[in-house]
Parts: sequence; structure tokens; C-alpha cells
Amino acid sequence: MPMFSSNRRNDIPALEYDMNPYESFMKKHLQHYGYYTGRNASFRQSYQNFADWDQVTSFGAEVSDSDSESDDLKNSRSDSHRERDDTRTTQLIYSFKEGKMVPRLREPRQLYAINNKELGPQQTARWPSEIEVLPDRVKHISNGSNGEPEPFYKRTGEEHTPWIKGEDNGGEVVYEYEPRNTPFFMRSRVGGYRGEDLRAYIYELSDPNDPTLIFESRFESGNLAKVIKVGPYSYELWLRPDYYTGKHTQWYYFRVTNTRANVTYRFTIVNFMKSDSLYNHGMRPLMYSDKNAAQKKLGWVRCGSEIAYYKCNMRYVSGKSERCHYALTWTCQFPYNNDTTYFAHCYPYTYTDLQDYLLNITNDPIKSRICKQRMLCRTLAGNLVYVLTITSPTNDSEQNKMKKGVVLTSRVHPGETNASLMMKGFLDFLTGTSADAKLLRDTFVFKIVPMLNPDGVVVGNYRCSLAGRDLNRNYKTVLKESFPSVWHTKNMIRRLKEEREIVVYCDLHGHSRKRNIFIYGCENRFRPERRLRERIFPVMLSRNASDKFSFDACKFKVQKSKEGTGRIVMWNMGIMNSYTMEATFSGSNLGKKKGYHFSAADLESMGYDFCDTLLDYCDPDSTKAEQILVELEERMKQEILQQMQKIGQTTVVSPSDIDLDDYYTSGLESSDGGSDSSVSDGLPVHLQYLAEQLPKKKKRLKSKKERDKERTPSKKTTQATAIQEGIPFEGKTSDRPGTAHQKSHESHKMHGLHIFGRKDFYNRLKSASPTGHIRYTTVRPKSRDDRTNGGIPIFTQERSDERAVKKLLKEMVESDYLEAITNAYLQNGVLRADDLQQQDVPHLRYSSRQGQQSPLPEGPCESHQKAFAASYVANTLGLKASWLPGRLQTIKRVHFHPRLPHSRSPEAEP
Repeated sequence: MPMFSSNRRNDIPALEYDMNPYESFMKKHLQHYGYYTGRNASFRQSYQNFADWDQVTSFGAEVSDSDSESDDLKNSRSDSHRERDDTRTTQLIYSFKEGKMVPRLREPRQLYAINNKELGPQQTARWPSEIEVLPDRVKHISNGSNGEPEPFYKRTGEEHTPWIKGEDNGGEVVYEYEPRNTPFFMRSRVGGYRGEDLRAYIYELSDPNDPTLIFESRFESGNLAKVIKVGPYSYELWLRPDYYTGKHTQWYYFRVTNTRANVTYRFTIVNFMKSDSLYNHGMRPLMYSDKNAAQKKLGWVRCGSEIAYYKCNMRYVSGKSERCHYALTWTCQFPYNNDTTYFAHCYPYTYTDLQDYLLNITNDPIKSRICKQRMLCRTLAGNLVYVLTITSPTNDSEQNKMKKGVVLTSRVHPGETNASLMMKGFLDFLTGTSADAKLLRDTFVFKIVPMLNPDGVVVGNYRCSLAGRDLNRNYKTVLKESFPSVWHTKNMIRRLKEEREIVVYCDLHGHSRKRNIFIYGCENRFRPERRLRERIFPVMLSRNASDKFSFDACKFKVQKSKEGTGRIVMWNMGIMNSYTMEATFSGSNLGKKKGYHFSAADLESMGYDFCDTLLDYCDPDSTKAEQILVELEERMKQEILQQMQKIGQTTVVSPSDIDLDDYYTSGLESSDGGSDSSVSDGLPVHLQYLAEQLPKKKKRLKSKKERDKERTPSKKTTQATAIQEGIPFEGKTSDRPGTAHQKSHESHKMHGLHIFGRKDFYNRLKSASPTGHIRYTTVRPKSRDDRTNGGIPIFTQERSDERAVKKLLKEMVESDYLEAITNAYLQNGVLRADDLQQQDVPHLRYSSRQGQQSPLPEGPCESHQKAFAASYVANTLGLKASWLPGRLQTIKRVHFHPRLPHSRSPEAEP
């Protein structure tokens, strides 16, 4: 074997000239910072041409005749290795060129980029592990209808709306697949369920002449749940709701085989939930034939006749009530026998389609330089959420900082595939070679998230992610693990806004109940300097795409129910032009496209128009924008004038008399409630499930202090109201309109209140029986959970006592007539003091908490004099209830505890 020699070492400097200046600079740079180790220097010293390298590294290399090398040669090799230890590197690689091994720098590792040159396991779609998936991928060609416009279906009014029979009324199940029941998403894997016990039921043909169709939807974005054959050529179809929810049935995508040509089939989808649909306004389903695609290069086409969307006899439970399902029915004929045919709500665009598109950009040497792909995050199932950065590469950092930002997102709702087609047209134009595209890349930095909800796209959901919630209601969330795509998107936009101004944020959507393409924006009604400026961009877009985009359908009202949407969240972050662009599933009623469906090319062209409008909006010459602003103000004044005329205001007679500062209001336009936006359903499904499993917290019983506080009347409570409701009056003594008896007791009441407190005093008053002895005690009363001696709950007893106190207070008010007679007798001397001294006048006993005697006036108090006098007069005169006029109906004796005499000496016992 030939070995290297010292003469060959002298040729090392010659290899340095084979490097280009950049590689030579990087070599010195790496060597300076200690990264250049010279690990591959042996190649440079040992082999100068490919023949030498091939001779040594070939599999058939021969062994040298000598058994060992000389000691001198070994020493020289070890010395050379020690000399080259500081020059080794892993950054240089060698390639054979013109008979020499030419070194060059290794390509930088893609630490954050996605290596799409080889499709690996990380790029393959991941499914929930309980879902069965067919191994073969479904592919479609993009061409459709040979470029001819497809008109709307014209209703005749005689369309048949079949009664839903179902399996119980003679129908035969020919397809059924219900995934294994799991309460929420738990794990995923590539290819879905891998067990052998498949749960899907597929009808098997009894013989070759059996005309029964074979249905299937266990592929990406398919969502068929059940098919029932109700006639020779009639089928009822049930759609699967979004996973881990019980609703959102709008998107459908399935295939049929074993077709018969020139036979009229009827398909009826029976479990829609929306009360209205574009199918009532001429929209037709989409059909794709494999044989048409192979023979005629014809893709998706509109099909169907006798199309009707109606309320059917099937019902479902919604909350505490039941609602009716809505059904879509149509008839069609297949062009070929034994063909494979697909039906869909809109042009399918799967997660795999997006990956193929991004792979083509990566493999394109020009597009890959201007479009950098990064992984924004991973979804719950582990699928990648891509973010693209598109701009012209530049070495001038100052020029790069001057660029403004534009953000576009799409497919937050997986069933709105028309949003992906608009995004595709936008990316095609922006990565193209036109002068306008280059100008856009030189002016802006584009941040694009082409698919926000890949999990929902993979499994065939219409609206939700695998969290069971609408992502477009959770942009304000802090649940990063449950809603990773919107959380990371919001933070990416926040960081971009800190670096540069964001001119436009636009989230692309689809709409199922309106025609044309339109925008939902956010008005700036409280900032006069920005008023109506958010409408300039939509006006320009309507002029650039006059046959597709409708400015009259645009709405700019900000609703509280939509505050979790991306549009409003970004607007609150300070982006004035924050939009949701909605594209119809149907077609247009504008211009030359009036009465025709939108094709895939029409939706892609909307992306071109968006780019063109962006150039117009950011034109340094603002003449066009200012002119549009004037037109918008004039239009707004006209709308205000019309509204004023409707309500009969004639003070303003012309638009010139209207000042927008005084009259502008968002009530001039209707809300966007007719959109497909839904109300947030709350926490993710898995968190709600965990919350249900937790032990429920027992209801806390209120303390006595809290119950007393609830019974305390407000400051506005009058004495009459307090007496009527049986509660104490908290007003001042001087403000209380009362009788002489009530005023005379005030000092004694306050004497008791300073011991027990006002509320406690009243509670003890209530606890006493109205016909028994009035007692005061410091013993804490029983709680509401305790029972009386008779087994009655204490709160029931309290209510009975309250009613008794009310009755007693009422009787006290009605006894004013007797009190007036008693006062007259006392004043005229009819009742003498001797009579009072001869009787055993009762007196209340007051005791302090320390057991000390409380100071009391000598002799009976004025109130007890009146009490005794009233009893004396009533008994002496023999008054009866029927004799007393007015309010007096009943007279009862008031019994007092006769424990103490009417007078006490200082030596008396306490």
C-alpha cells in the first residue's frame, strides 16, 4: 500500500489556493475561535488526487508486503499528528473535483428549519390512536370543469324532500364506522389504530350484479359515520360530528365504488344542524371521478339535481330541549360503470397536500432562498404547524429594519378548505418571478401560517381541534398545551410587532350562508384620527376583484361575543387593519361571475388580488387612499341621513349638515352574527372531564353572622316597612315616627343594646314567644342544621317565630286607640299613684354580662305605668273587641315576668 511521505507534506500549502475566498475566510475564523481542529487534515496531507484516495479506501485494498512500518516512519507520523491537533475541524468536507479532493465548508445545520428533502416520520400525518385509517393515500388532480363556469342550480319548487326512514323502518346499513369511545384525546400515532379488531362495517357484494354502492371515508379529511340503504338506488348518510364533540356537521368528504352508469341515485345527508344553507340558494355538491381524471384530465366538478335543504323528522338533544336536524338531498348519475367517485362539500385540501406544496418550495433553488420554513409548534397529536417567512434576502440590516410586516393565517377551521386555496394563490404569487412580487418582498416581511389546525384537517373535523374546542375563540387563552397553534401564533405576532410595524393581519376563512368574498374588520369609532381608515383596504380589494369581492357585505362591528377571535385580539394589540376574510362555499352574484360557482382557480386568484391590493394600499402616493376616505365619509353620512329619516328626525336635511363626531355609531350596520362564528364552549374537553372526576365541593353553610347580615334592612328602609316585614328599624330615634309608648321604651332598649348589640338584641326578641315571657340570654342559638325537640328544623321554627312577631307588632299598632284612652286617664288623674303602689307591678330584669347589677330608676318606669294603666282600664271598663272602632280588633294582656317588685332598694339582691 502506498504511504504518504515527507515530500508530500510540502505540497500542503498548494491546497489552500483551491478554496474560494469565503471558505478560506471561514477556515481562519473557525481556527481563531478554536473550532478548527483539523480532524480531516490527513486527507489533505495523504491524498492529493482521487486515485490515491480510491486506492486506500476501496473495499479491495491490498495489504502491504511489509509486516510493519519502520520506527522512523512511525515517529514521523506521530509528530505530524501532534502538530496538526490544533488545526483539526469538523466543518470541512471534501469532494472530488477535476482529479483533486477539494475541501469546502459543511452546510449549516438546520437547527430550526424543516428538512423536507426526505419525507421522514416527523412529516407523516399523525392520527388519534383509536381511529382506523386506510394505508393508501388519496390523490386528486387539480384541474376541473375544463375552465368552463359552472352555474348555480335553479330551484323549480317541486324538489322531493324524502321522509327519513332510518334503520328502524326497513333500511339496511351498508356502511358504519364509529371510533372507539374515548372521552377526550389522549395519544396519537402515525397511521392511527393498528389493531386487528377493526370496527368498521363495510357491505360485501353478494354477486357481481349487486348494484349496492360501497362507501368509504377512512382516509384523510373523511368524516362519514353511517350509510343506510332505503331503496334500490337511495341512501341516507350520517356525518360524524367533530371529534370529542356532539356537533358541527357541515363538512363531508367520502367516496363510493361499484357505480352504475346512467342510473339516477339519490343521496340524503340527514344530520345537518344549521337552519339555512347555500344549498337553498343554488349551490351544488362537488364530484370527482377517477376515470374522468385518468382519461380526460378532469378533476372536481359540480353535480346534482333536485337539490333541497330542509328540516327533517330526525331530532337531537340540545341542552334541555330537542331540535330538528336538517337534511340535504340531491340526485346524480355516474358517467362510468365500476368507477371510484368522491363527493365533497368543497375542494379538499389536506395536510399532506400542504406538505407536498412546501416540499416543492424547498426543492426549488430560487423559492427556497426567499421562503424560509420553520416549525412554529406541534399540535396535540404531534403534527407540525409551519410558519413561513417570505422576504428578499439582504445583507443591509438597516434596510431590513425598515420593512413593514404582513401576517396571514389560514385553516383555523379545518372544514373551510377554500381558505387554503386562497392561501395557495397568495403563496404562488408571492414566491413568483413577477416584478410586483419582487417589489412586495423588497417592501415587506411576510409571516404566514398556512394551516393552524392540522389535527382537525387530518381527522376530517369541520370546526374544532382535538381539544374539542373552536381555536378561533381561544386567542386570548393562556392554555399553551391545549391550544398550542393559536398561542404560539399570537406570541409570534407580538414579537414581530416589537420589531416592525404590522400593516395587515388577515385570517382566511370560509362561509356557508353568504355568497361572494368579504371581510370582517374592526372599527375605530373612539379614535377620530383613524375613523373609517380600516375600510380603505377592503374598498381597494373590491375594486381589484369586483366580480368576486363585495364591500357591501363587509362588517366592522366589534362584538363582545367575538373577543376571543384572532381578528379582535390582534386589533387590541394595536394592528389597525386586522381582518377576517370570508370566502363563500358557493359563488358570486357580482359582475361577469354572477350566477356561477367559484372554481379552485377563482379562489386562488383571490390571493393574487390580495397582493395587488397590498401594493396599492402602501403606495407612497396616498392620493388614492385619501380619495377613498372621502368617499367613505360621504357614504357614512348618507347612511346616517337615511336612518334619521326612518325615525322621523327632520332637523338634518342634507349630508353636509352631518358631523361624524356627533352622529357616527356602529349601530348603522348589522353585526356579523350571521357568520359561521360560534360561541366559545369553555375549557378543553379533557380539562372538563378531569373537573367532573374531582370530588365536588360541599356547599358552605352560612354562619349566623352572615344570616343576620342578610336580614339587616337597607338604609332606605322605613319604620312602616320594618314593621310590615318583621325586621328592626335602624334609623335614628329622633327620625322615627312612633307612638309615645315606643318613644318611652327607647332608653331601655338602648340600655339592652349596649350589652348585646342591636342585631343580637333583635334576634333574642324574635326567639321569644309572643305570648310567653321575654327572656334575655347569652347562650348561642342552634344552627340551621339542628333540630328542635319536636324534630322540626330550626329554620322552620324561626320562620314561625317571625310570623308570630309580625302578628304581635301588628296588634301593638292596632292598640293605639286603647293607649290614647289610657293617656287621657293618666293626665286627668283618674288613675292614682296609690293604685299603682298597691298592685304588684312587674318589671323587667336587666343583667350585665359580668353579673353586676345595672342601674335602674327608682319606682316603675313610665312605660310600665302605661302598661299597667292600660290593663287596668280594659279590665275595669270591660272593653270588648267588637266595641272598639277603627283599627282595634283584638286586645290581649301582656304578661311580664313577676320576679321583681316594682321598686328596689340598694340592698336588694341582684
